Amino acid sequence: MSNASRFYSLNDFLKERHQEKVMKLSLDGGYTCPNRDGKVASGGCIFCSSRGSGDFTSSSTKSITEQMQDNIELLSNKWPNVKKYMPYFQAYSSTYASLDILQKQYEEALSFPGVVGLAIATRPDCLEDDVLEYLSTLNQRTHLWVELGLQTIHPTTSKFINRGHDLACFEEAVYKLHHLGIEVVAHMIIGLPYESREDILATASYISKLPLQGVKMHMLHVVDNAPLGKLYTKEPFSLLSEDEYVEIVGEVLKILPPHFVIHRLTGDGDRTHLIAPLWTVRKTLVLNHIHKYLKEHDIYQGGK
Repeated sequence: MSNASRFYSLNDFLKERHQEKVMKLSLDGGYTCPNRDGKVASGGCIFCSSRGSGDFTSSSTKSITEQMQDNIELLSNKWPNVKKYMPYFQAYSSTYASLDILQKQYEEALSFPGVVGLAIATRPDCLEDDVLEYLSTLNQRTHLWVELGLQTIHPTTSKFINRGHDLACFEEAVYKLHHLGIEVVAHMIIGLPYESREDILATASYISKLPLQGVKMHMLHVVDNAPLGKLYTKEPFSLLSEDEYVEIVGEVLKILPPHFVIHRLTGDGDRTHLIAPLWTVRKTLVLNHIHKYLKEHDIYQGGK
């Protein structure tokens, strides 16, 4: 954690690891999900958009190389001098395909000039033994991390959101990856329907005790191209205000160990589909609010 920061940001971590800024390039490999195709369930998690949470990726009809080129062109105005890249397989469950397909796409991404590693987002029930073996070999060759969706530790919420796996499945996946020396990042959603502040902090406390490299926090987005949007339209439920969200982020940061990398403090909602909460579209202002709150309340990651 840098002296200037109150938490260990992904930007700081990547600069330390690779000696300069690294640009993440979000990709859609054209996968699906066992929670959509009937293997586990259908319809997907109720918060997940029709793009499998890959709303800001290029079209999966393009090659991995073409998608990476699109990303760089889009982000080069913001970061014109960045020459190192971290491909991020983001959409759907990015280990849910045959090993041949995964190898082809991952290797294509790794062969792109300037690539220093690989990030893969998936579900804990999508890590077959042959995939784990391949990931282990990749981990010897490049900087690899795997992101696993936890979202919540609470069975009632997990069932409500149609998560399709239990906490034991998540924990088993974490330890399998950890034993292979692979960095693991856990996703948690803040503001899930009917969860209290205490429920959210209990999830953070559970996460804090696992052998993780990092955590990614998301505010719940209600979008019209996900089942949750239809539920919310019929029967609106309470959503966190911006002030409430910022305060909870501060409390979560105090719980998380200082060596955990904070991959994200808030998420992006697709403006064309977002129903609520509308304050989330002002991402820069929300981040500024979080930084101001941490300073005003003298909050540091891992602090008490």
